Amino acid sequence: MENLLFEDLKLSREMKHAIRDMGFEEATPIQSLALPHILEGKDVIGQAQTGTGKTAAFGIPVLERLDTSNRSVQAVILCPTRELAIQVAEEIKKLSKYQKTSVLPVYGGQPIERQIKALKRGVQIIIGTPGRVMDHIHRRTLKMDQVKMIILDEADEMLDMGFREDIEFVLEKIPDQRQMLLFSATMSPIILGLTRKYQNNPEMLKVTHQELTVPEIRQVYFEVRERMKLDLLTRLIDMHNLKLALVFCNTKRRVDRLVSHLQTRGYFADGLHGDMSQNQRDRVMAKFRKGQIEILVATDVAARGIDVDDVEAVFNYDVPNNEEYYVHRIGRTGRAGKTGQAFTFVSGKEIYQLRDIQRYTKVRIEQKKIPSLHEVEEVKRDLFMEQLKKEMNTSDLQKEIHLVERLMEEDYSSLEIAAALLKLYNGSKDDALQISGSDFKDTGAQPGMVRFFINVGRKQKIKAKDIVKAIREVSGLSSTSIGRIDVLDKFSFVELPEKNALEISEALKRKGIKGLRVNLEPAHKKM
Repeated sequence: MENLLFEDLKLSREMKHAIRDMGFEEATPIQSLALPHILEGKDVIGQAQTGTGKTAAFGIPVLERLDTSNRSVQAVILCPTRELAIQVAEEIKKLSKYQKTSVLPVYGGQPIERQIKALKRGVQIIIGTPGRVMDHIHRRTLKMDQVKMIILDEADEMLDMGFREDIEFVLEKIPDQRQMLLFSATMSPIILGLTRKYQNNPEMLKVTHQELTVPEIRQVYFEVRERMKLDLLTRLIDMHNLKLALVFCNTKRRVDRLVSHLQTRGYFADGLHGDMSQNQRDRVMAKFRKGQIEILVATDVAARGIDVDDVEAVFNYDVPNNEEYYVHRIGRTGRAGKTGQAFTFVSGKEIYQLRDIQRYTKVRIEQKKIPSLHEVEEVKRDLFMEQLKKEMNTSDLQKEIHLVERLMEEDYSSLEIAAALLKLYNGSKDDALQISGSDFKDTGAQPGMVRFFINVGRKQKIKAKDIVKAIREVSGLSSTSIGRIDVLDKFSFVELPEKNALEISEALKRKGIKGLRVNLEPAHKKM
């Protein structure tokens, strides 16, 4: 079965808006199977692992079926642990962003008085551990007479932890006319006994877990701050000299923003997402296949049908929302017997999503240290040497040999000629290597900054604000992070933060300022 698009489901405008804000376009397999049945009011048994999108599979219908004018408890979600109860509550709060809903997680270890106070004010959705929910029923602080939906999340875990009697106690207190949903990774005889006793002709839905993998794909991840992802991406593209790469983002907005940043930095990049017409998508794909686009940035839905054998690397700019997406994404590289690479950028709490991916795909994704600029240059130099050897071994170089012989007649040695050609080819890169990181000499800038000479000035109608704008576009730096700017008749000076001065200067060379090609060099200290 093909996964459903949220836009095609009969959901409220508010719900669709919240789902879009969370970055989801396409339902996961368990959501695609379960949502239509649950939205129709049927009882459901869903067999699916953690990390497959179960929370939204029951959370969306719970919110859609809620009577927001009624302040009574209308839905109860039972979870095995406090951690899961909190996680489910957070997800439901995100889904209810555009509707007035009161959600309360209740669990042991938190003062019960605080929960009682919240229940008295009026709560519509309770998410809790069986023991604490039972405790509130005993205290009569939780009334169940208005409940129309009950959900058992990770039922096998709850039963393994000895909650069977507590669960049955709660189920007995709920009105007969209600909808019951049960989700579990396994289906034991005990669980099936519960469903026969408490569910009404349930739909049995099962998601078979997709196995990885493609062994020819080298998989690594980097822990990186969100604001540094762009720098890491461009660094890796340059380092591996990639000619065809796929970059995945979780939302359409992220795709557009990243494409804009990459184009600003001089890369041949374009995007694919659900808001584009079929004609636009076809045009972008045709360019990608022909190699006119080096970097294709896409959402998971838009990437359907991408079948290009020469994709050298896949980047998970955002960690995918579930492990099936991870499998689909990285399977775009390493095709036709070639070796592929998959790089995943992990920021903050995304590390937990990555652990789920590793656990269920049974693959160890190796952590790598973010490469320094010096390491990037070393790798690029090695790649260049390999290309040079290949050229010498496979190409007809008679014309070039003739030119070299003419130069040798003028008393230049073959070694000098080769060195000069290398310098011409690698020129600015070698200069960059010499000044990388802390190797900047004293340029007369304030501490922590590097002063650069730029070969344009007032005669080319350049103003300080043009330099600031160009720096902001290639790096995202605010004007307060840029040091002193002096614009003279034929040239200018600007101070850049030392930690990323090299990257910014190289990016400015590629992009230019106000449409003009520019050259930047570390300035000499004023005498």
